[in-house]
Order: sequence, then C-alpha cells, then structure tokens
Amino acid sequence: MANVQIFGVKNSQATRAVERFFKERRVAIQMVDLNKKAIAAGEIKRFVERFGWDGLLDTEGKAYIDGGLKYMKLSESDLIERIEREPSLLRLPLVRGGKLVSVGQDEESWKAMLAAG
Repeated sequence: MANVQIFGVKNSQATRAVERFFKERRVAIQMVDLNKKAIAAGEIKRFVERFGWDGLLDTEGKAYIDGGLKYMKLSESDLIERIEREPSLLRLPLVRGGKLVSVGQDEESWKAMLAAG
C-alpha cells in the first residue's frame, strides 16, 4: 500500500489507534492534525458521498450538542465551514487509503485498505 492519509486530532485515542495500526504494519501514513490544518471542503465531500452527513457527524459529541446543531438547518457550505473551524463535529479519525475511506475507529475498514493496497 502506497500511503494512508489520516485526518484526526493528536489528543484523540481513536486517532492514536489508527496511527499505531498502520505503523505496526509498516505502512506510510500522512497525518493531518485538524487542530492545526483544516480539512479541505473537497475531502469532506468525499467522505459525505460515502457515509452521508449522518455517518460523518458526531451527533453525540459535545461540540455538536453545545453548538445547537441538533436544532439548526444548515446548508452544506455552512456545515463545511463549521467543520473547518470545529473538527470535533466529525466522528474522527477519517482515514483514506487509495479509493477506500473510513470514519471513526473501524479496524475492519483499515484491514480492507491493507488488502486492497
């Protein structure tokens, strides 16, 4: 497998787990810390196409609840803008390996990425 791209935050246990998973298997990773660099809108759309907003947003998370998003109707562009400012709205980590993507701590998807690579 050529490269795996991980979108997450360094202080997240799930992000550390995916990093460890691929490093233990000697797979090159590109880590994007969303606290330092926002995820691109096109990248968000790639995950939305696969999982939908319901699968991508952490509706149980503090940022989602405190932000009142449960009661708001936001356009896609407004939602993407909010995610760029507040990455904890997402179910992290987001992982892309080749044409495969995964959301959250999903070891089965990570294994599929290895098999496909």
